[in-house]
Amino acid sequence: MGIENHSPAAVATLIFTYGTLKKGFSNHGLMQDLMRTDDAAFRCNCRTVEPYPLVCGPYRVPFLLNLPRVAGSDRVSGELYAVSARGLARLDELEGTARGHYERLPIRVDPIDGGGGEETTAYVVEAYFAERSYAAEMWERCGKRGYWVYGEKEANGYVRRKDRPQNLSFLEQIQLFVSSSSSFSSSSPDDGEL
Repeated sequence: MGIENHSPAAVATLIFTYGTLKKGFSNHGLMQDLMRTDDAAFRCNCRTVEPYPLVCGPYRVPFLLNLPRVAGSDRVSGELYAVSARGLARLDELEGTARGHYERLPIRVDPIDGGGGEETTAYVVEAYFAERSYAAEMWERCGKRGYWVYGEKEANGYVRRKDRPQNLSFLEQIQLFVSSSSSFSSSSPDDGEL
């Protein structure tokens, strides 16, 4: 299975999505909007070549941590999209790259075929990682345990942005989460946008 396609978004940036931007999750509406305007195109299901920690932070927001191969991490499954420059600007805004929420960095992924799981050539694409200023603290706060997929179970308890306290910035909410020892807006020990 290849990731090549000749739609307008095919010449754009390839983005690995692992959380709320995936089909069936709360921010996928943005991807659908981008696909309607030819600013994004679905390419394939894929997984990271190397294990990475995928955790849930405040409000069950998913974070991929740029701590490859750390004990307790796994190869993360997600979806690959080709995104135009205009679409990428909208994703960067959602992910708060200018505000220090996430940073867009290269990552290697393998496409997942529909059945046998036979691997093909790895592709270097981009993903939204938790900003490095709090990634290690987030990993510690989540008990050094990660997920291999952000699915229904992991998303249970997710709070949409509009329903979160508006008196604190998202960075302040992250700092409260990583500095607390009890659960934060959830009953799970590893509470927790992509």
